[in-house]
Amino acid sequence: QVQLVESGGGLVQPGGSLRLSCAASGSIGSIYTMNWYRQAPGKQRELVATITTGNVTTYADSVKGRFTISRDNAKNTGYLQMNSLKPEDTNVYYCNVIVYGTYIWGKGTLVPVSS
Repeated sequence: QVQLVESGGGLVQPGGSLRLSCAASGSIGSIYTMNWYRQAPGKQRELVATITTGNVTTYADSVKGRFTISRDNAKNTGYLQMNSLKPEDTNVYYCNVIVYGTYIWGKGTLVPVSS
């Protein structure tokens, strides 16, 4: 079973940047959709960004223009570049991959945005 591992989280000041990575433990090929979600304590998980097999990207309004999702199929890795971070971006960030209808989730990485 392929597993996903997120990395790159950590404390960042408002206005700062981070790049999250989502690495698959095995090959997931090139036919998949990758999503990044985030969830704060006591709140519902929120879809932040999506990249499809054809590299079409979509973003939540709250991050549009600040976050960029990308993927490197050769490395079985996806990324979420986060710029101009705000305190309200503080969340646990999860990556999710949908491969032929199978949903695979990572365990999340914490991103606290605070001065």
